[in-house]
Amino acid sequence: MNNQASSTTAIADAQIRPEHPFAAHLERARAAESAAPHQVWTSEDGALPALYISHGAPPLFEHPLWMTEFHTWARNLPKPRAILIVSAHWESAPLSITSVTPTELVYDFGGFHPMYFKMRYDTPDATDLGRAVASLMPDGQQLHEHRSRGLDHGAWVPLKVMYPDADIPVLQLSLPTHDSAALLKIGERLKVLRESGVLVIGSGYMTHGLPYLDWSKPDVVPGWSSEFDLWAAQALASGDLDELAKFRTSAPGMPYAHPTVEHFTPLFVTLGAAADPTAAPTTTIDGYAMGLAKRSFQVA
Repeated sequence: MNNQASSTTAIADAQIRPEHPFAAHLERARAAESAAPHQVWTSEDGALPALYISHGAPPLFEHPLWMTEFHTWARNLPKPRAILIVSAHWESAPLSITSVTPTELVYDFGGFHPMYFKMRYDTPDATDLGRAVASLMPDGQQLHEHRSRGLDHGAWVPLKVMYPDADIPVLQLSLPTHDSAALLKIGERLKVLRESGVLVIGSGYMTHGLPYLDWSKPDVVPGWSSEFDLWAAQALASGDLDELAKFRTSAPGMPYAHPTVEHFTPLFVTLGAAADPTAAPTTTIDGYAMGLAKRSFQVA
């Protein structure tokens, strides 16, 4: 770690119970960093990919395999110079960003162990990234900065697993609409950031039918979850943006897979940021957690 903010995160992480799976994950992550330091992106690496991640929630910290999948994915990419993430958990118009000066996290969940409400993810100042994002807005459209808002759990939970040292500037961009065409255009504006070492991420969950899960059978995958996941995988592989845009009416498993749509629509920001939105993505994580599809992918 190389800054005061990430040191604060390390102090908070030190309070995690040693028997907790995330404590073991931190040990493995730091051993990997010690053995082979993660090389920071340079222009010779070319544009970073754009990612769509199924972020889970605090239970992600309790899944060793899932955490390893996320961290391995991050290590297989050059270490970004900055991260811009769009989360399902900040639906806002007009388009806005979180505070460029790191502030308190948003603990927008309930019913979990108190330790999760004490976690920290104190990343470096992101003023330069904020200016870069603002410069990409259409003429006359200002990008509002919510100076009192920090990262919500759709951002900091997966990033804490992927980049636990908290030494990369991070901003969260709001989700101002669920119109697929509009979100593709937003992603298209962000595309240029990838060429300067910024990792663009859409964070949601490939299926998110929480009201329809049988919590007494966490290993059972509901038909609506597997059917929607298969449909999405096929539409993505074929580059069928029109089919993806019709997910509300065309996808099997609806509306159970997404009784509300905010966990699916960040996918369109990711696709918009691709060099070719119709090119087949690379699936990096698949399978299910608690019956929900954790499919995640990257696009070039």
